[in-house]
Amino acid sequence: HSTVVSVPIGVDYDRIQRMASDPALPAEAARLKELFALKAPLIGLGVDRLDYTKGIPERLAALDLFMTRRPDLRGQLTFVQIGVPSRSSLESYAAVEHEIARTVEALNARHQVPGGAPLVVLSTTALNAFSLTALYRLAHFCVVSSLHDGMNLVAKEFVAARDDDRGVLVLSAMAGAAQELQEALIINPYDVDEFAGALDAAVAMPDADQARRMRAMRKIV
Repeated sequence: HSTVVSVPIGVDYDRIQRMASDPALPAEAARLKELFALKAPLIGLGVDRLDYTKGIPERLAALDLFMTRRPDLRGQLTFVQIGVPSRSSLESYAAVEHEIARTVEALNARHQVPGGAPLVVLSTTALNAFSLTALYRLAHFCVVSSLHDGMNLVAKEFVAARDDDRGVLVLSAMAGAAQELQEALIINPYDVDEFAGALDAAVAMPDADQARRMRAMRKIV
């Protein structure tokens, strides 16, 4: 006699928690700030495999529309996109990689202010768990805009790293994690207008609201 139990895949919460409270974390955050030349007061973050299911072009389109609506944020906001190359030998993946790099270049040219921070920093270097935790802590908001994802553990890692009860998760309804993390700002990644609106809401969200949502999500994770 056997029983089937549905257990949504999770992250090693305790391990991420330990890294988040590690005394060496601020130094790692400072190192990353220097590495990516982050001088903007607002930091957004995306961590994905460079894979067409992750919705990175859709995310960049929403960022473009958001900055067009909020020119006051030019030079004030940098979105860090960690894109780990995935199966790059396959032509379609190489094409995605190329498209993303080209789009980032165009966005930076369109929204730059003299001497201001670039809008998007793209890095294709895989970071270890400790560096990622530091990056999660630097971010004011984290975007998971998958077009299709069984779960998406980045969403859960970001929440697990935020024992400061700050930060906003912008999460695609197409990711399995959206079933559990309902206090995130849930978006349809194909709806650029709605997506851009969620980025605006993420940047403007008061601390108390951030804390309430993050605490609720942390309980679940």
